[in-house]
Amino acid sequence: MSEPFHSREDAPPAGGSWVRMGFGFGIGLLLAYGLAQALLGAEQVLVLALLSLFLAVSLEPAVAVLVRAGVRRGFAVAVVVLAVVGVVAGFVALAVPPVTTEVNAVIKAVPVWIRELHDHHSTLGRIEDRYHVLEKVKQHFSGGDATSTLFSGVLGMGRKLVGALAGLLAVSTLTIYLLTGMPLIKRFALRFVRAPRRQAAGELTDRIMTQVGRYMLANVATSVLAGLATLVWAWWFGIPYPALLGVLVAIMDLVPIIGSTVGGIVVSLVALAVSIPVAVATAVFYTVFRFAEDHLVNPLTMKYVVRIHPAATMLAVLAGGTLLGIIGALVAVPAATAVGLILEEVVFPARDAADARITVERNGSWLRRVTVR
Repeated sequence: MSEPFHSREDAPPAGGSWVRMGFGFGIGLLLAYGLAQALLGAEQVLVLALLSLFLAVSLEPAVAVLVRAGVRRGFAVAVVVLAVVGVVAGFVALAVPPVTTEVNAVIKAVPVWIRELHDHHSTLGRIEDRYHVLEKVKQHFSGGDATSTLFSGVLGMGRKLVGALAGLLAVSTLTIYLLTGMPLIKRFALRFVRAPRRQAAGELTDRIMTQVGRYMLANVATSVLAGLATLVWAWWFGIPYPALLGVLVAIMDLVPIIGSTVGGIVVSLVALAVSIPVAVATAVFYTVFRFAEDHLVNPLTMKYVVRIHPAATMLAVLAGGTLLGIIGALVAVPAATAVGLILEEVVFPARDAADARITVERNGSWLRRVTVR
C-alpha cells in the first residue's frame, strides 16, 4: 500500500512545527501589545523626556560657543542655565505686580458689585431682576453635593498644580543632565552604528544639531521682534502693562503658527481697557503682523536657516500639535529638519545607488545576450 502524497507546502517548517510557529507568533503579538500599552501608560514621561531633549539640543549651540572660547563645559552649562532662569525670573517679576493689583481690585470690587445687584436701578440690578443670579448661586452652594463638588474641584486643581511643578522640576533637571553629558551621550549613541559608518553618522548628527540650533536662534530672533513690536504698540496707545505684554507675546511667539495668534488675542483683550477702537486697531495690527511673519519672515527663515519648505513646516507643526499638543508643535520643525537631513544624506543616496546598480546590471545582461546571439 503506497504512502499518501504530501506536498512540500504542507510539510512543517524546518526546525519546528506549525504549533511552535503559531505559539511564537502569539507570544510576539502579546509582547508587542504589552509594549504598546506600556508606552501609552508612560506617555507623560516620554513627553517630558522629549521636551528635555529638545531644550538641551536648543541650548547646546550656546554651550558650544562658550566651550570653544575655553570655558569648561560644566561652567558653560551653568552660565546658560542661569541666563534662562534669569529670563524666566524677569517675566515672573513683571507678571506678579499687575496680577496682584488686578486680584486686589477684583476683591475690593466684589462688595460694590453685590450692592449694585440689590439696586434695581443699576445695570447689574436689572440683570439680577431678570435672571435671579444670586438666588441660583445660593441654591447651587446650599446642598452638600455642591460643597463636595467645590472641594473636589479645589483638590483637583491643587493636584494639577503640584503635578505641573513636579514636571517643571523634572524637565529642568533632565535638561541640565543632558546638556552636561551631551558629548558622552553622542558617543554612546554612535556606538550602536557599525564602525565603517560611525564617522558619517557622527557628522550627520552634528549637522542636525547645528540646524536645530540655527532654527532656535532664528525663532528667538523673530520672537524678540514680536515682543518689541508689542512693547512699542502698547506704550504708544497707552495699553496697560506694555513690558509684560511684550514679554508674553515674545514667549508665545516661540510656538509656531498658534503662538502669535494667542498673544495677539490677549493684547487685544487688554486693549479693551483703553477703548474699543484701540482694541480693534490692536487686532488689525496683529493680523497684519501675523501675515508678514507667516509670508515674509518665516519662509525666509525656513529656506535659508533650516532649508525645508514652508509647506512641510506647516504640516509638521499641525501633525506635532495634534499628537502632542504644544510640546509637539515646538519640536515639530526640528524633527522635520532631522528627517529631511536623514533623507537627503542617507535614504536618497542609497536609493539612487541601488537604482544605478540595477541599471548597470540590466545593461550588462542585455549586452551579454546580444553578444551570445
